[in-house]
Amino acid sequence: MPDLRELYQELILDHEKSPRNLRKIEDCSHEASGFNPVCGDKVRLYLACRDEVVVDASFEGSGCAISTASASMLTQAVIGKRVDEIRELRCRVGEMLTASPGEHTDIESMGKLAAFSGVCEFPNRVKCATLVWHTLDAALGSKEKSVSTE
Repeated sequence: MPDLRELYQELILDHEKSPRNLRKIEDCSHEASGFNPVCGDKVRLYLACRDEVVVDASFEGSGCAISTASASMLTQAVIGKRVDEIRELRCRVGEMLTASPGEHTDIESMGKLAAFSGVCEFPNRVKCATLVWHTLDAALGSKEKSVSTE
């Protein structure tokens, strides 16, 4: 049986090869762009919210496997959640991605997003995984509508 690390890698590759919600939401209520100048990742995130609940989420853009998979999995993770829940999730994901290897203890509660727990072992890849999450902050109004990892 493959170990957990292999399963996580397969999940990331699956989302990179077949990204979910890769489209534009024409009547979105929130949107923002993100750019990682180090490796050229670009993302545009779209959210459709009603009564503080995300009813649809999507993205467009181009980037490396980690960036694309992160955007794909983010869109799946936020649909159906309240904005306050999403902000909490965003903080937890940020902590997981920037923790020292083996330091993050709440991996089980992250669901499929736990696939990114190993990214912290590769500091040059953290910005690839966090780009769409910073873009999420911007879309929800806490930052400019365009963000950069630099």
